[in-house]
Amino acid sequence: QVQLVESGGGLVQSGGSLRLSCAASIVTFSDYAASWFRLAPGKGRELVATVTTGGRGTNYADFAKGRFTISRDNAKNTVYLQMNSLKPEDTGVYTCNIVRGLSAYWGQGTQVTVSS
Repeated sequence: QVQLVESGGGLVQSGGSLRLSCAASIVTFSDYAASWFRLAPGKGRELVATVTTGGRGTNYADFAKGRFTISRDNAKNTVYLQMNSLKPEDTGVYTCNIVRGLSAYWGQGTQVTVSS
């Protein structure tokens, strides 16, 4: 059974930084595109950022551009999200996702709370 385990969330002050990690228990991790989503209070789930299989291609939501960086280490089966200049509106549960064709897997999520 494929598992995605996120870590790195927590409580941080406005302007601070966090680095999220998502470790995948799948041998073919490098065949999957990977993304981070977030679910904020009172909002629907939002796509934060996506990275291609090889890691060279990335895409960001407008709110993430210039502040967040998605990356991956296929040797470690891990995808990262570096978040800088955090704002209170970035508060939410951040979840990783990997996709290959019709196959998709989700993690359980990690809570990020940004205090003002």
